Amino acid sequence: MKNWFMSSKNSKLATGLPKETMSICPECKELIPAKIYEENGKVMIEKTCKQHGTFKDVYWSDVEMYLKAEKWAHDGKGVDNPQIKDAKNCPFECGLCNLHLSHTCLANLDLTNRCNLQCPICFANANATGYVYEPSYEEVVKMMEVLRNEKPVPTTAIQFAGGEPTIYPRFFDVLRKAKEMGFSQIQVATNGLKLVDPDFCQKMRDAGLNTVYLQFDGLRDEDYIATRGRPLLDVKLKAIENCRNVKPKPLSTVLVPTILNNVNNDQVGEIVNFAVKNSDVIRAVNFQPVAFTGRIDKEQRERERYTLTDLVKDLEEQTDFLKKEDFYPVPVVVPVSELVSIFSGRSEIAFTAHPHCGLATFVFVRDNEVIPITRIVDVEGLFTRMEELVSKVKKFGFLLRLLSKIKNNKKDVKETFEKYFGEFIYKDKLPEGLDLLDILSELSLTHKKETLGKFTWRTLMIGGMHFQDAYNYDIERVKRCVIHYVVPDGRIIPFCAYNGGPIYREEVEKNYSIPLQEWKEKHREQEEACQEIII
Repeated sequence: MKNWFMSSKNSKLATGLPKETMSICPECKELIPAKIYEENGKVMIEKTCKQHGTFKDVYWSDVEMYLKAEKWAHDGKGVDNPQIKDAKNCPFECGLCNLHLSHTCLANLDLTNRCNLQCPICFANANATGYVYEPSYEEVVKMMEVLRNEKPVPTTAIQFAGGEPTIYPRFFDVLRKAKEMGFSQIQVATNGLKLVDPDFCQKMRDAGLNTVYLQFDGLRDEDYIATRGRPLLDVKLKAIENCRNVKPKPLSTVLVPTILNNVNNDQVGEIVNFAVKNSDVIRAVNFQPVAFTGRIDKEQRERERYTLTDLVKDLEEQTDFLKKEDFYPVPVVVPVSELVSIFSGRSEIAFTAHPHCGLATFVFVRDNEVIPITRIVDVEGLFTRMEELVSKVKKFGFLLRLLSKIKNNKKDVKETFEKYFGEFIYKDKLPEGLDLLDILSELSLTHKKETLGKFTWRTLMIGGMHFQDAYNYDIERVKRCVIHYVVPDGRIIPFCAYNGGPIYREEVEKNYSIPLQEWKEKHREQEEACQEIII
């Protein structure tokens, strides 16, 4: 049963306020000390660079939720085969390195930085940078091999991104290869322009795509004009409808709204209500509060800064079914991974992200009724009991031997789970046909994605992931990042290091790019086809 234990409740993360951390100067990007503290009910981060002065920003806008999230902190065990084995200076030695505390739960692979849109808020497009980054098919395959060779947990979820990945010349070949290599969750992050063609959607499904991450900033065209430079609502609606009509079943779609305060934050409730009405095809709404790239003045930051707790507050006010207490941080589900690892005898995927990276909840949609999972499950009681059980198994070897005797018998496993966890599930309130203990028992025995799908296809996930920028940068978050980029030189780099800190993106893309004008001359027909879509 070697390597089953994925994380420790005795997290190394400093808890409580105030606390000290390390950050970076937004101007020179040098590593500097930072203080995180409470002020007027908000959590603030403040830091001083000897050369560029003091910077202060909102970390979380609700101190109560900040401290609640922190209770669920879990540190993972990192990777057994880091590329950088003696790193000492996070985030300037990414690889992954020996300092990193989480394995890759979702990998981003940029297929191109070209795009068929010209979004004002974009940080990753050829028109903004002046060069084209577009790895060859062979380079893409090598990057996927790096991910599948990560130990002790090979990467199973990959998201093709960009730029706009659907315009990559061998897009369908890449999807087929990812499936052949054993990725069980294959996603594309897209603006949806290519998805107005129903045949394109079907081809994605046939090639192995599982999920569409659809850029979706609201239900008003003025929001798209502000964030994307043109009206796009009709495009989004057509793309969703075409994903619904894919055979043999709808192509799982996640709405991904970028939210700016005083721009489209009044739309978050409408977006969720839209998702509920279309929950046969929409499986989640993953809000992304804007991260500021480049220099931005204090007044604009104060006006447009939007935190995860701002999101929760707006969702509570703009829907009639969501409450503040429904939301939990990403690592709350770590005990499930630990429990499954006990039965599988191997390390399983564990979402050991920093507790302040994201917040989420699940709701069940039944007829015209929306039921948050907190109404049918005592979430804190259930996961606390799981942690207690895992801790006892780790401490007392005879319990491990006892559990190993029943692990091949679903009836025994379910009875055991009923004994330990049954009191935390309100069976009389469960939607018809949903047996959570049965799903948990089967997941522990089979460890298959299809088993988890019995739960996810009955629910809608509503959450947010707030990626960092240079103003709210916290090195402790970087060390625990679970969303990574893989790049052509074989490195795996945490999301917030790649896009918002030292900005590895610029370094990587310049090393593997050609000037935009040179690319246009070599690929005139391809560029003209892309421009037709823009127009």
